[in-house]
Amino acid sequence: MTLAIVFKGPEGLVLAADSRVTLNTQLVVGGVTSVMPAYFDNATKLLRVDSQTHVAAVTYGLGTIGTDNPRTAHSFIPEFEAEIANDGRLSVKDFAQKLSDFFAAQFKAAKMPVTDDMRFLIGGIDQGAPYGTIYEFAIPSSPSPVETNVGIYGLRWGGQTEITSRILNAIAPEIMHTIGSKLNLDAKQMEELNKAITEQHALPIPYQFLPLQDCVDLAILLVETTAQLMRYTIGIRGVGGDVDVATITRIEGYRPVQVKKLKGKINGTVT
Repeated sequence: MTLAIVFKGPEGLVLAADSRVTLNTQLVVGGVTSVMPAYFDNATKLLRVDSQTHVAAVTYGLGTIGTDNPRTAHSFIPEFEAEIANDGRLSVKDFAQKLSDFFAAQFKAAKMPVTDDMRFLIGGIDQGAPYGTIYEFAIPSSPSPVETNVGIYGLRWGGQTEITSRILNAIAPEIMHTIGSKLNLDAKQMEELNKAITEQHALPIPYQFLPLQDCVDLAILLVETTAQLMRYTIGIRGVGGDVDVATITRIEGYRPVQVKKLKGKINGTVT
């Protein structure tokens, strides 16, 4: 599932994601088939290409491509990197489109059933641009990148969002669905109600004011809080493991803040 975040702030962008991948396995016991989730906590969902210094992506939704030999999105990045090695610095939109085309081709090659989307949030800063932009797309249902948070600062998040949505906006999509069903609201009424709740009850955070360090801290807080609260809940605990975080600024470009590193044990000591 994942919780993936791109934070567009006045000093730059923050990209953050947890490290858990959930694989569902069918288990037959006594003629009864059950779906058992298996969790792996060392996946990398923060994606970057060495030749593209001012753009990166986070992925959520469907965790793997392939039915017989499933692979994560991160495992395909060397192939994508080779494909665009001679392209020079791409705009954020062009990078998003090329990434979308690449993963659409992987879906087609793997003959994936259309059951869920592998989704991507792309954040970056165009050459000569003062501030960053965010694009999103979904494979296979919505492959055309769409710019979000246009002209405003703030966060874009995806995956298991119910906890983050409640914390920041005082409402979550599943709550809105319940309200709409109980009150027989149409789509326009739902939109108006959601807007009113958000405007009146969302946390009053001045996103346009926050320094980059505060943006980093808030992104980490949201991912870690989601993972910690899921420890006590019944259901899919799709957020967990280390939180990978990076920033993108106009001058420095991509800069890792905290990312997983390989480690081992020698005589019981972590190295």
